[in-house]
Amino acid sequence: MQTVPVDGVLESLRIGVGFLWTAAWAIIMGLVITSLVQVYVSKERMAGVLGEGDIAGVTKATLFGAASSGCSFGAVAIGKGLFTKGAHVVNFLAFMFASTNLIVELGLMILILLGWEFLVAELLGGLILIAVMAGIVHLTLPESLFEEVRAELNQRDHDHDVSTDPTCGMEGTDEYSIVTDGGETLRFCSEGCLETYQQQAASGGGWRDELLSWGGWYKVGNQYRKEWSMLYTDVIAGFLISGFVIVFVPQWVWNTLFLQGEGVLVSAENAVMGVAIAVVSFVGSMGNVPFAVALWGGGVSFAGVIAFVYADLITVPVLNVYRKYYGWKVMAYILGVFFVTMAFTGFLMEQLFDVLGIVPDLAGGTTASEQTYFELNYTFYLNVIAFALSGFLFYVYRRGLGAPGQYRDPVCGMRTDDGPRHTYEGETYYFCSNTCKRTFETDPTEFAGQGPDVEHHDHDHEH
Repeated sequence: MQTVPVDGVLESLRIGVGFLWTAAWAIIMGLVITSLVQVYVSKERMAGVLGEGDIAGVTKATLFGAASSGCSFGAVAIGKGLFTKGAHVVNFLAFMFASTNLIVELGLMILILLGWEFLVAELLGGLILIAVMAGIVHLTLPESLFEEVRAELNQRDHDHDVSTDPTCGMEGTDEYSIVTDGGETLRFCSEGCLETYQQQAASGGGWRDELLSWGGWYKVGNQYRKEWSMLYTDVIAGFLISGFVIVFVPQWVWNTLFLQGEGVLVSAENAVMGVAIAVVSFVGSMGNVPFAVALWGGGVSFAGVIAFVYADLITVPVLNVYRKYYGWKVMAYILGVFFVTMAFTGFLMEQLFDVLGIVPDLAGGTTASEQTYFELNYTFYLNVIAFALSGFLFYVYRRGLGAPGQYRDPVCGMRTDDGPRHTYEGETYYFCSNTCKRTFETDPTEFAGQGPDVEHHDHDHEH
């Protein structure tokens, strides 16, 4: 009698870990691309240009969100920073939708685990989500309530001397702070963001030059580490939970919660129920994609599954963050707007895909229990490449190659502690890479104007 549960647990782990193995390369490559974008694509702080809730403002918020991190809690925190600094409600909500639905790593994982139809629904639906939400907010927004909350937030931040991290937009702390020459105190949310700022202050040249230096790769490694630190719990939990849901949740549960069959009523009920399940699932960010695979395998309709994927911004833990930031009334308003928007968009996607004849057919697929996950195929080789790249970035970060340090590379401007060095006219110069060292040796007079010691020759900020 006891062998069945044990076998079930082992099968759940096999499926969950198998899903993770299947999607690992996509997650890693997506986060690497996101890290490169975060580090090297110049993005002005958007709060100052998101004041109006018009099409231009929403477009900017969407683009900014798509280039940002995919963590639900990170999106909410940055959204709060944008709101307190004057961004229109539509725009900071659009930013949150874009940063959790239009990001590279999420799209790759959906493509691998659910198929191209779901990817199209995610990307197209992400834009429709924003458009529908904008329409609802413009019709229903209690402006006086939000202005009152905005004033309270600003007063609270002023009373507690709260400042925004200039690198990520989240709340900074005294533990990670610096004082500039101008006397301004900059606070950061973490050591990683402080290092990011130091690298930005010290760097020089374009992204091509920086990627030829250890300093440039250190910046990418630092950002990559930060991305993982925000996501790994949700990602791992989502994959493991999906395995247990597939094995232990009987089919009658899905048949009870989700209407079976075809038609507009079934599609609408499935979309609403998909969002409702997401609210209580406690799994956000990218972790809800493997959970969506479990729903799809349980026979839930296309509308229900894609609506579930949309709904990572209204899980119970995220709702609690809204409550802490804005109070119960605003939390309830955001929940209502998001719930209607997500359910309607899921319903709309199925109707549109049905007209186009591209609703995926579950019947012809292989179930999760029937799949063989660990084979010597393209997934294996892509994972080897991805894990090697991930290991390289963590190695660069852990070794501090090109990290902010005592000396400034006279060629590219990066700070460094230990690296290639060259003595010229009695002065020793330190470099972040051999490329910069060779550049210096080619024409030392061009770069030897100042000594290399940061403490004496560079006063961008003090610790």
